[in-house]
Amino acid sequence: MNAPVPFKTVTLHDVAKAAGVSLITASRALSNPGVVSEKTKARVQQAVEATGYIPNLLAGGLKSKRSLMVAGIVPALSVSQFLPTVQALTTALAAEGYQVILGQTAYDAEREEAVLNAMISRQPDGIVMTGLVQSPRAQERLRRSGIPVVETWDLSDRPVDMVVGFSHLKVGSAVAGFFLSRGWKKVGVATGSDHRAMQRREGFVATMGRDVPTAVVPAPSSLALGRRALAELLEKEPKLEAVCCSSDTLASGVLVEAQARGLRVPEDLAVCGFGNADFSAHTVPSITTVHVDGPGIGTLAARMILARCRGERAAEPIVDLGFQLIERASTAASRPATRSASTA
Repeated sequence: MNAPVPFKTVTLHDVAKAAGVSLITASRALSNPGVVSEKTKARVQQAVEATGYIPNLLAGGLKSKRSLMVAGIVPALSVSQFLPTVQALTTALAAEGYQVILGQTAYDAEREEAVLNAMISRQPDGIVMTGLVQSPRAQERLRRSGIPVVETWDLSDRPVDMVVGFSHLKVGSAVAGFFLSRGWKKVGVATGSDHRAMQRREGFVATMGRDVPTAVVPAPSSLALGRRALAELLEKEPKLEAVCCSSDTLASGVLVEAQARGLRVPEDLAVCGFGNADFSAHTVPSITTVHVDGPGIGTLAARMILARCRGERAAEPIVDLGFQLIERASTAASRPATRSASTA
């Protein structure tokens, strides 16, 4: 049997030959089209389409010191609450010729460090983190790399570089204040095990003024884990009146488990989630939740990266976008209303 013919990569030389121009003219037509005539530019573009040529951006980046790539690091691609941020980030960067490459940490600190090391070694033009960088070694390496970094979906007065998000402690405190305003005393928390979810629990407990029954489930959350969490909470407090959930997904599982046990929501058990997922307004009953401007976070993070790529300093390296507590039927039998939480 004859050996397969090796695939031949199309080069800029092939494009120049097909267009009938010199190599340097073909290069200028693609990298700096303003310096060549419209006729020449059209011939080169036709040759690109005919040959299937794809420019080697890495080689070009070695000269321009730009990769036109931005790394986006997320805990898990399956978590829907982060998708609007990723989509807005991708859209805003694409408008300026940048592409996003995604990395997944799986809510694991060691995995986060490994992903960041891999991204840093490829020298992207920016890195956008979901959450704060947890590893001190990774923080130091990012600072030394000189790569613009935006941490998102959290807040810190000492970010690695820049941060845009909100305070999870304040989210937990706002939900607890809402519970207290309703007079609920026998309350519990169903939370994922990740750092941000546990911070929301910390804020909730601090405002309640006492420890509360808690069911901790592994992140990322799921409907099944929500059912498990409510079962655990009811074992700890059979007369439970209200549950604060670290995600709308967990809250939906709590709803299902409550209904399976014959508990009416909200008459017997009030339920609050987090994230304002698309489905949360359409469950029966609809889920009271905390809304975060995910698209706004992604768009602003892109603008911060682009500004740094232009050599500009961030006007505000720390941006708090705040949040809103949205009350729906799962905490009130009356007509749903919207309440604004502190964004300070």
